[in-house]
Amino acid sequence: MLELDIIKQHVRLELDDFEQDALLETYATAAQRYVENHTGRKLYATQAEVPTDPDTGEPTDAHALVLDDDITTAMLLMIGHWFENRESVVVGTITSELPMAVDALICPYRHYYFD
Repeated sequence: MLELDIIKQHVRLELDDFEQDALLETYATAAQRYVENHTGRKLYATQAEVPTDPDTGEPTDAHALVLDDDITTAMLLMIGHWFENRESVVVGTITSELPMAVDALICPYRHYYFD
């Protein structure tokens, strides 16, 4: 969903460095799933990808979420974090979550609905 070039720029890799591509693509997929699970919505790269009714042209996915700058930024923040911290535990450092980071970017897109 996210272009590999923008991910490489974010994690400060040369665009012609292909050694980490598979890892970055795995992180990108995980970031996409995180956004979908956190918002309760299906993420589409473009508005054109949202499924529509062939007769009416109306969207058939009422909970569709189209990738925008907020979602892209949140996904890049997650990918960058996972790229730099490849284990689930970091020993000997003090960390804190950045305010206005991932949750702040994607929370407005959370969809509450009942079937």
